[in-house]
Formats: sequence, structure tokens, C-alpha cells
Amino acid sequence: MASSTSLAKRLLLGRPFRSDRLQHTLLPKRIALPVFASDALSSVAYAPDEILLTLSIAGATAFAISPWITLAVAVVMVTVVASYRQNVHAYPSGGGDYEVATVNLGPKFGVAVASALLVDYILTVAVSVSAGVSNLGSVVPFVAEHKIGIAMAAIALLGALNLRGLRESGTAFAIPTYAFIFIVFGMIVTGLVRVFVLGQDLRAPSAGLVIDAEAHHLTSFAFVFLLLRTFSSGCAALTGVEAISNGVPAFKPPKSKNAATTLLLLGGIAIMMLFGIVLLARATHLQYVEDMSQIVSGPSNYVQKTVTTQLGETVFGEGSILLYMVGAVTALILFLAANTAFNGFPVLGSILAQDRYLPRQLHTRGDRLAFSNGIIFLAVAAMVLIVAFDAEVTRLIQLYIVGVFVSFTLSQAGMIRHWNRLLRTQRDPMKRRQMFRSRAINTFGMGLTGAVLIVVLITKFLLGAWIAIAGMVVIYVLMLGIRKHYVRVAEELQPTEERPVLPSRNHAVVLVSKVHMPTLRAVAYAQATRPDTLTAVTVNVDDKDTRKIQAEWERRQIPVPLTVVDSPYREITRPIIDFVKSVRRGSPRDVVTVFVPEYVVGRWWENLLHNQSALRIKGRLLFEPGVMVTSVPWQLRSSQDRDLERLDRDLSRAPARGPRTRRTDAGQAGAAPGGTAAAEPAATGADEAR
Repeated sequence: MASSTSLAKRLLLGRPFRSDRLQHTLLPKRIALPVFASDALSSVAYAPDEILLTLSIAGATAFAISPWITLAVAVVMVTVVASYRQNVHAYPSGGGDYEVATVNLGPKFGVAVASALLVDYILTVAVSVSAGVSNLGSVVPFVAEHKIGIAMAAIALLGALNLRGLRESGTAFAIPTYAFIFIVFGMIVTGLVRVFVLGQDLRAPSAGLVIDAEAHHLTSFAFVFLLLRTFSSGCAALTGVEAISNGVPAFKPPKSKNAATTLLLLGGIAIMMLFGIVLLARATHLQYVEDMSQIVSGPSNYVQKTVTTQLGETVFGEGSILLYMVGAVTALILFLAANTAFNGFPVLGSILAQDRYLPRQLHTRGDRLAFSNGIIFLAVAAMVLIVAFDAEVTRLIQLYIVGVFVSFTLSQAGMIRHWNRLLRTQRDPMKRRQMFRSRAINTFGMGLTGAVLIVVLITKFLLGAWIAIAGMVVIYVLMLGIRKHYVRVAEELQPTEERPVLPSRNHAVVLVSKVHMPTLRAVAYAQATRPDTLTAVTVNVDDKDTRKIQAEWERRQIPVPLTVVDSPYREITRPIIDFVKSVRRGSPRDVVTVFVPEYVVGRWWENLLHNQSALRIKGRLLFEPGVMVTSVPWQLRSSQDRDLERLDRDLSRAPARGPRTRRTDAGQAGAAPGGTAAAEPAATGADEAR
């Protein structure tokens, strides 16, 4: 009978996959497009909002500039897509920007790119889900009233879907993504045809508002700065492009070709949708303000809805089914846009863990062959941001896109060095022409993305971008520290050419708290190991109890001397440590083996009632050189009720902490069913060594 926890896990995640099923999780282009491109595609649901609300600072007349801002964003999008098509062909292993920067610019540049991408992936989830809640709240007031809770529930659901495995989550996201593309294009085409072909005067719900500029009489410099800030906000549409280069291994063969084709489809669809929404907004005289106090004249009960919701109401009519479909699929695609990060973040985390920049646990695949630890970490981090910023898109967007343009720029610089290195050895004229063309694309891409990065830093630093930069710096330093630790441990564990020196003598010490079955088994096992000397030790905390132990020891005529160590302050651990040290002090080549009798219990709460002294003693002895600790388990009746087969299955699916060996009576108690946690320090050490 499965436990309630195991049953819930199976219902949530499904049956576990065998490792040889990994090839069955690879994605065709029709599924890879919604999986990896949903972030960039969904940006059309909030990028136009950010463009218009930033321009509203200068007043309603500034909205006329929005198509030109969108054109500039489209130019950057085309450049980035063209540049990343070179990346996926040159580096198809899935490292993406991190691999490009590491190989061509050096490990520290690679770590800088990785830290930027990790921060941006977290922000992608927070921004996309917050925008989805805002769009849904424009149609359903209940959602707007409980946006933080609904946003967190959406992130939890996304995490659960991704924990089920890449292919299943991709299939689940394909239908709503394609529905969003179809409905938005239908809305754009219908609206533009009604305005420019049929000559109808379509007016958005906000068209009749009279708004006032936040800043009157802007100077030329201030107006240029406002345009640059608007452009930097619109560049949020570019996030998600890098996820395809990180996710190339998830594509079906030919991987690079399919990834490059998906990139091209992503760029074309995103640009057309973004341009279409902005043009339709201008054609319907739509207005969108940053501060509601800017509205000078309008309905007293006016509630500002998102741009896509206003356009849906204008084109399809208020209360129509198609309007609700626009709101539903827009909210859904924004929720699912976070899936791009849920696919990119764990893969990048796994690569970084393999390179020893992040904990090894992030390299472990779960039951469904997904990088479960990375998925869980991403979900928790995004929830923290949701709570910290109240799920407000405008506040979160200021932290956004800094990291992705850092990775864009460094990646293109790395690709330039990549082509320069190949050109020094390549003699084929046709291949050289292809390399020259690719280098020119990457050079232009580096210049353009570098310029955008400078604009973003200047215009958004004080608005919140400094938080993202601080996060990148912290992660960068942390990853270097983790790498340094792993390198230091590996160097310490590196075997030398010298043959190991055998111990001169082995002194055995059996710890005694009472004369009972666990103690007698420990004494018998210690005798069986044939040590050079064998001593039983008990700590005198209470004179009456100690005399009972001595009397029982003599009555049973146990052929092992019993040593009593005084403890005037009733401490147990320190006297034992001092005694063990004194035994080994005679020769540094001697070893001391300490045998610790322990109970093996079947219930988790029983561990709290037993073995606490043994746990403390073993944890302390592990730090003593030349001291070996052996747990001698004694199984209580409650341990016999454990379902050992199910426990073995659970242990086999858990991340391994070291080599598994056949359990014996004298084996580690922690490896036995229901065993004590006293063996945990040793297991941790084995994991680091591995």
C-alpha cells in the first residue's frame, strides 16, 4: 500500500521514467515553438502597454511616436534573431550564451553571462505571471482583487507541469499558444481592415479621455531621455530569444537546424504581432497612462484596462464572446510564457552544476527526467519577487531585460572571437565567405545590443535596475566561491603516487551506555574484527548507574575490560573525545575504531526519542584524524513493520550521496530502514568527494 505522500506525488507527477526514455522527451518544431518561444510571443501583451504608458508622461501627442519606437524594437529583434541563428549552429550542446562566452572569452565572462541569465529567468517568470494576472483582472474583477495569491498559484501550477516532464508540458502549452497567435492576429487583421478598408471609425474605450502630461515643457534632452526610456521598456519584447540557444538539446534531430528555424518563426511572429497591436492602438486612438491622476476629463468610474483588452473590446464589441476569448488567451499565454524560463533555467543550472559553479543537486534529473531541483528553485524565487513587488508589472519591468542584454552583448563578442579563430585555419573560399558573413552579423549584433544595454542602464538604473545588477553580482561571487570550494576538495582528494601507509595498530573502543542487547552485539562485532586492543568505555554521569553497569559487566563475565571515564559536569561527548585522543596519542600511525551501538526504529518520531547522544558523538568524532566510526545497528520491532521494498525504491530514486553497498548488521545505521541520521555527516562528505 503506497503512502499518502507517495500517492500524491504520483498523481501530481505521474509514473517515473527510465533513463533510457530521455530520447522520447525531445521536441519537434511544432511543439518547441510554444515551449521555448512563448515568452517572446507573449511580450506583445505587455510591451505595447509599457511603450504607451511611458510616452504618456509627455502627454497624448507623444502617442504618435509609438510606431517609430516599435520599429526600433523590431530592428533590434531582427538583429538578435539573426545573431542567435549563428549561435545555435556553432554551439548546439545547449550551453547557449554561457558556453559561447566561456569558450571564447574565458570562464569569468561565462560566469558573468550565467549570473545575468539566471536573474533574468527568475524575472521572466515574475513579470509574465504578473502581466497575465493583470490582463485577466481586466476582464474578471475577482482576479484583480486577489492578484498575488492567483499569481503564486499559477507559478506553482507551472512548476508542477514542468516536473511532469518536458514533452508533456510542451503539449499542454502548444494549444493555448497557437490559440493566442490565431486570436490576436484575427483581432489585428479585423481591426485594421475595418479602419483602413471599410473606413469605419473605431474608437477605443479610452479614446475620449483628456489626459495631462506629467511633465510639461520637456527640454530637448529630457524628451530624448523619455524616448530612450520608452525604447528600453519596449525591448522587453526580446526576452526569451536566448532560451532557444540554451534549449537546443531538447529539439529533435537535426537539432541546430530545427532550433534555427524555430528562432526565425519566433522573430517573424513576434514582430508582426507587436507592430500590429501598436498600429491598431493608434488607429483606434487608444490611450494608456502611467498615473490615473493624469486623466483630466473622462467617466467618473473609468477603470483602465490593458491595451489588448481595450482593442478586443473595440474590435469585437463589449461583452462579446470573442472579447472574453482575447482576455482568456492573453492571460493564459502570459502564464505560459514563464514556461520558457522553466525550460531554460534548469538546463542552464544543470550545465553550471556540471562545471562545478552551482551545487551538484541542480544536475540531478527527477522521476520524469526533468531537472527537478532547478524547477523548484525557480518557482520559489519567482514567488518571492511576486510578493515583494505586489505582482505589479510596471515595478517589475524596471528590473527586467538588464540581464538578457548583458548576455546578448557578451555572447556576440564571444562569437566574433569564435569566427576569428576559425578564419585563421580555414582555407576553403566558400566556407570563409560564410564565416565572414556570420562574423559581420555578430559584429553588428554586438554593437546594437551593447548600445541598447547602455540605454537600459542609463534609463532604468534608478528605477529598479540596480536591484537586478546587485543580484547578478551576488550570484557571480557565489558561483566563483562554489567553484573554488569544489576545486579545493578535488585537489585534496587527488591520489598521490605514494602507496598508502598501513596503520601500525588498530585500537577498538566500544561505547557503553547500558548493558543491553545493542551493547553486547557491538562488543561481539568488535571482537570479530580482531583489533590489537579492545576496550569498552562508559561515562560516569551518575555514580549509581555506573555501579550497576560495572556489576552487570562482571556478572556476565564479558571478556573485555570496561573503562569508566569521569564527567564531573555531566557531559558525555567531551570525555569520550578526550579518551579517544589519549588512545591514539601513543603513535600517529595508530588508528582508533569507535563502535557505536544504535537503535533502528521504524517511525520518524521514534528517531527523536533515541540515538541523539550517538548522533552528537559520531558527528564530533568524524573531525578527529585517525578515528574510524562504525555504527552497529539493533533493529527494534517497529523497524520490522517498514515496507522495505518501497523504501528501497524511494532510496533508489533519491539523489545518491555516495556508493551504495550491501547492508550488514554492522553497516551504517543510516543506510538501514528507519536508521538514525547520525551517518549524515559522512554521507555529505562522500557527496562532496564525488
